[in-house]
Amino acid sequence: MVLVLAGAGVVACDPPETGSARASGSATSGAEDSVPKGGGGQPARYAPQVVRHARAAGIDPQLLMAILHNESYKPHDSALERAWQKLKPDSAFGIANMHRAAFDEAKQGRDFADRDWQELPDDPDLAIRAAAWHLHDLAAQLPAKWAGALTKNELLALGYNAGAGNMRAFARGVRPGSQASSYLDRLHDNWTRAGREVRG
Repeated sequence: MVLVLAGAGVVACDPPETGSARASGSATSGAEDSVPKGGGGQPARYAPQVVRHARAAGIDPQLLMAILHNESYKPHDSALERAWQKLKPDSAFGIANMHRAAFDEAKQGRDFADRDWQELPDDPDLAIRAAAWHLHDLAAQLPAKWAGALTKNELLALGYNAGAGNMRAFARGVRPGSQASSYLDRLHDNWTRAGREVRG
């Protein structure tokens, strides 16, 4: 979703959402940042960390786990991620697929403030903790009431993928574009499995 200021209003445009995600502080920007296909993460093994960090951040553990599944489209191997970053310096890192700007914002004032984004490929616990607090910060930016049928968890997932600005636009009733809709479809596909995993 691209929002263009037109006079005093905002015009919503459906086509490419790729550039806007990074610019608006999203954690991820979609599959265009993926390393070559050939694997994927196994988020279920991190269920205890997901539950612990989600609760500490005051967010739904099922949401965090479903997002980790959404982000498991690429192999989370530290050597592969670092090799890919040499080709694409603005790529996302770690099991939660976070961009540097999103990580640096999420760590402010937190007990991992001294940690570095470069550590994410080697430290899934740090990646999960940062993702949980990023979702916490996105939740703080949601209005008390929003238009449309999207739930809070759906809006937060869209914020995680497309950035806070786009999330707030969706909360105002702007229709998600094709990339955001695809992310939501994957979230729905992963939702039941994520719930089972966090409930153990």
